[in-house]
Amino acid sequence: MTDSKLKVGIVAGSTRPGRKAEAVARWVLDIANTRGDADYELVDIASFDLPLLDEPTPPSMGEYQHDHTKAWAQKIASLDAFIFVTPEYNHGTSAALKNALDFIYAEWNNKSAGFVGYGSIGGARAIEHLRGHMGELQVADVRAQVNLTLAEDFEHWTVLKPRPQHAGAVNTLLNQVVGWGKAL
Repeated sequence: MTDSKLKVGIVAGSTRPGRKAEAVARWVLDIANTRGDADYELVDIASFDLPLLDEPTPPSMGEYQHDHTKAWAQKIASLDAFIFVTPEYNHGTSAALKNALDFIYAEWNNKSAGFVGYGSIGGARAIEHLRGHMGELQVADVRAQVNLTLAEDFEHWTVLKPRPQHAGAVNTLLNQVVGWGKAL
C-alpha cells in the first residue's frame, strides 16, 4: 500500500428481497464516513448478479472466464479491508455471501476484515462461520464485532433502529480493521 488512504469495503451480504443488509451497511458507512482514517464504500453483492459459482477452474488459479467474476474480482482487488454485514439464516451466513466469497481467491488475500451481524441472536453464529472462511481466504479477521438483534435493534423486527451503544462498537470494529489493514 502507498501513502494513499486505506480503502475499506462495507459488504452488504444478502441479496434476499426485503433484506436488512443494505440498511445495516449504510448505517455502518455513515458512522465510518465521520472518521477520516480511510476511504469507505458500500459494496452490495446484489449489484454484481453473481450466479451460483459457475467458473470451471478453481478460484485459487485466478483464471476467471465470466464477466461477472472479472467485475467482482476487480472490485475486491481494489479494496484493502472489509466489513462484512451478514444476516444469520439457519445458524449461518447467507448463501449469497458465501457464494461471493467462493467466487475468487487471491483478491481476498492478505487483507483485514470485521463483521456486523444481525438476526435473532445478533448474527453471532453467522459471524463464527465466516471467521473459518476468512482463514482459508488468507484474510485476517479482527476480534471486535457488532451484533444487532432483530428484537432490540429493529422496530417491529423490520426497520433498523440500533441501540446507541452500537455506534461505539462500530468504531471499535473500524479501529481494528483499519489498524490491521494498514499493517497488512
